[in-house]
Amino acid sequence: MSGNVLYYGDNLPIMRQYIQDESVDLVYLDPPFNSKATYNVLYHEKNGAQSAAQIKAFEDYWHWDRTAEDSYRELVEHGPQKVADVTIALRKFLGSNDMMAYLVMMALRLVELHRVLKPTGSIYLHCDPTASHYLKIVMDAVFGTENFRTEIVWKRSSAHSDAKQGRAQHGRIHDIILFYTKTNQWIWNQIYTPYDESYVNSFYKHIEPDTGRHYQLGDMVGPGGAAKGNPSYEVMGVTRYWRYTQKKMFELIRDGRVVQTRPGAVPRYKRYLDEMPGAPIQDIWTDIGPISSQAAERLGYPTQKPEALLERIIQASSNEGDIVLDPFCGCGTAIAVSQKLNRQWIGIDITHLAISLIKNRLRDTFGEFAQYKVIGVPEDLKGAEALKNYSPMEFQQWALGLVDARPASDKGGADRGIDGCIYFHDDPKGTKTKSIIIQVKSGHVGPAQIRDLKGVVERENAQIGVFITLAEPTRAMKTEAVEASYYVSPAGQKYPKLQILTIKQLLAGKKIEYPSGVRGRDATFKKAQKHIKKDAEQEKMFD
Repeated sequence: MSGNVLYYGDNLPIMRQYIQDESVDLVYLDPPFNSKATYNVLYHEKNGAQSAAQIKAFEDYWHWDRTAEDSYRELVEHGPQKVADVTIALRKFLGSNDMMAYLVMMALRLVELHRVLKPTGSIYLHCDPTASHYLKIVMDAVFGTENFRTEIVWKRSSAHSDAKQGRAQHGRIHDIILFYTKTNQWIWNQIYTPYDESYVNSFYKHIEPDTGRHYQLGDMVGPGGAAKGNPSYEVMGVTRYWRYTQKKMFELIRDGRVVQTRPGAVPRYKRYLDEMPGAPIQDIWTDIGPISSQAAERLGYPTQKPEALLERIIQASSNEGDIVLDPFCGCGTAIAVSQKLNRQWIGIDITHLAISLIKNRLRDTFGEFAQYKVIGVPEDLKGAEALKNYSPMEFQQWALGLVDARPASDKGGADRGIDGCIYFHDDPKGTKTKSIIIQVKSGHVGPAQIRDLKGVVERENAQIGVFITLAEPTRAMKTEAVEASYYVSPAGQKYPKLQILTIKQLLAGKKIEYPSGVRGRDATFKKAQKHIKKDAEQEKMFD
């Protein structure tokens, strides 16, 4: 099985259909969870009358309904015995509520992730304290308590206080990452972090005057003396059983690595700070901060994790060429880091918003070096029609992705006639941000909708309006668009003020007409930072 595949859809059937047994080296998942919801809401009993839960970008929720009940029964009747036992026990304890719906959803997927992992594979489950204690129990059942490795605490934000707002508990500033392996033999590459300042000041307090290098003085006496086979000889007037042969000792003296602090003192070994790998990584990570509002890697996706966090995980638990799977890939940080570190990857997400963002991120970051397949995204009118029937909202997000448009913010939306926007800059200084308003329609269309779009463009002081339609536009619609005249750029170029594009045309490669030569960085989300490959990496691509 080869990697570099991006799947649109529910990860459970996708894993069952497409991903083979024991084919993945590393799994990282950051499943969505509404951590802002109160425990009273999460544990409130449900009557089962609600509609099936939908996992939506940024607004994640689960309810105990028929879907949750069916998932529960599948786990109990057909799941591994330990998983069935834990699922039954959790329901007895929690009842039929939102938390239990979330846990059965996760349990089904964790069973599949166990199946696809190689015997030497590892899994990192990223969660927060809202449900981490229950997820650990489920992970124990799926992967075995003997394969639990680490509960990593990641300090995700700086200290803050809500005391003035009446908060009467400790501030929550950390996430939990649960690290399990498939078996007792797993890939592991030791990661080191720089020593902190207090450690350096305490243990490497000596500084070499000529070079400024920090060093410490270490013991050279052989532990156990003669009984351990250590040689005895004289060094600088001192006879001891030494760690080194006499020949090696003289080499160290020649190289300036042996220091006698005063006459008669036992010689000691000079160990430089810059020669040490650093401190082995521990289970509390405070050295990787959150993505700041000004960070180059920030894309505007609410749950985006820093690349440094994923680099640490991927480097520790996989090697070049290995396959990394992220079944809730969101904005694609694990995918982008895997690509950068020469791993193969598989990403799955249930929203076209995420799929579109990842495609743009890979294009902006790696350009032609990012070669991958996309499965589950409509490639023709029949697929577009099927997506529209399945979910009009997902159809809208997919259509916006075809033109690299940003979905409307909470302040936009249907009530204001804005489904998406594109921003651009075409003035000589590139300082004035201009906009294109996008409307997407999947049903019946007519000239009144073009007149409405014209009104929205005028109200928003936008330069261009684009009407995307699944159906063919009527002659009257085209006439309305033509009568809107043109937007004229500072360079004197004309672009139709109102443009109608069909899904058929977009699939064939047609683009919006607008000044794209000085295009801004703000198309769908913030443009990802370009990754410059080293010469050796470039050569590998063409071997």
